[in-house]
Amino acid sequence: MVTANSLVGPKIRDRRRALRMTQAGLSAALGISPSYLNLIEAGKRNIGGALLKRIAAALGLSVDDLDGAAERRLLADLGELAADPLLAALPMDVKAAPDLAGRYPGWARALIVLHHAWLDRGRTVNALSDRLRHDPFLADAVHDLLTRVAAIKSSAEIVETGEGLAPAQLRRFAAIVGSESRRLADLAQALAAYFDRAHTSERSVTPVGEVDDYLAEHRHHFPALEDAADALRAAAGIAGAGTEPLLASYLERAHAAAAPPGATRFEMALRAAELACGQALALEIDRAPRLTSDAARRRARRALAAYVAAAVTMPYDAFLAAARRLRFDADALAREFGTSFGEVCHRLVTLRRPGAEGVPFALMQVDASGYTNRRAPLPRLPLPRHGSACPMWAVYEALQSPGAIQRQLVEFPDRERFLFVARAVAQPGPGFPLPRRAASVMLACDAHYGDQIAYGDGLNLALAAPAVPVGANCRVCTRSDCAYRQEDPVIDA
Repeated sequence: MVTANSLVGPKIRDRRRALRMTQAGLSAALGISPSYLNLIEAGKRNIGGALLKRIAAALGLSVDDLDGAAERRLLADLGELAADPLLAALPMDVKAAPDLAGRYPGWARALIVLHHAWLDRGRTVNALSDRLRHDPFLADAVHDLLTRVAAIKSSAEIVETGEGLAPAQLRRFAAIVGSESRRLADLAQALAAYFDRAHTSERSVTPVGEVDDYLAEHRHHFPALEDAADALRAAAGIAGAGTEPLLASYLERAHAAAAPPGATRFEMALRAAELACGQALALEIDRAPRLTSDAARRRARRALAAYVAAAVTMPYDAFLAAARRLRFDADALAREFGTSFGEVCHRLVTLRRPGAEGVPFALMQVDASGYTNRRAPLPRLPLPRHGSACPMWAVYEALQSPGAIQRQLVEFPDRERFLFVARAVAQPGPGFPLPRRAASVMLACDAHYGDQIAYGDGLNLALAAPAVPVGANCRVCTRSDCAYRQEDPVIDA
């Protein structure tokens, strides 16, 4: 089984050797035994928290450099690639994935790009196939096409023989051939334009993946947008509470835009961010070569505008101070800042300013069908990009009890432990008779941080304490005795 430290250990070893340090010298500086350091470098011991920070400092690295967040995302993507049913018959050793990601990252990324392209093409083919079978425009167009072709064929045969026909009759049938041919040409152009539109609109994998990777590369934190939010607050005269009237006045004064009736504080801040911070948003998008499609850039712009809106309604310094004081209780923070549980959870993920960081949280949001519509993974907690996660995760359990907090201390097959906190939240819906919209928002953090957050109170967080045995999802989980398993694992342990 590949552990989360399979990439951290070799990084420590390689950096130590590059600095010409011995295991004995480094272990003495860290206050641990050489044998324990040897296990860490071999990827056989979990590390995190204070020890990881001490190792990074001793090696002259940042925690991010040592933790290998990019490599871990790459390793998670390789795991998804290996779980593809198309590759199930190939004798792939999952234990070799860290070596591939660590030694040949270029080749590994090339495989991931090809896999994503394969998924994208497959979704496009399926979408076009559905269109061919069910689209009323295509059904009518094909029927019309066959009708035109039959009319042209019969009239052309009459004109070709011309036996017993007066010149006027021949001219009439020739005119029919000409007019039907022109209609057929118009129909062919319409069909070509339709398929062009159908092809370019079906980008069901790549844009979402591109935006996910773009946000993850920045650790969901954008200093320039924090500055833009501070400037917007100053322009609107926002210094403390009472944000709504000030935002409404600013929108009308600076942009001649009226706030929509009943708009929330966040919705008004989002509108202000879109109008006032266009240049800052454009600069961020322009500096993102990973965003290769218009669809990805549109998605990224919406995500960054929402980031600015959150920074306006929950300014960084004040929000971080309140989060620490309230021990990261999302409901208490929502009351203090006049916003919602979900918006607070999304803001908590962005507290990554060097020297002023909050608890590192992952975030996952799913709708009632289980579809993941927002994800912010952690280096040690990769969230599934395609398909659902483990059915035992709290994010799904919360959908069964709307409004109630669900918390779990979970343990993965590699013995990594996390604290999951989830709650179902209502979302604006279209109204009767359509069903109510609901979503479940889940925060997750390393169990080491459990004593720093309110949701860890009353839990036994010791390494030997009972925890819910979970996996990433059934197809890559190695727990053979799980009662919740929906399908057989594709990869053997």
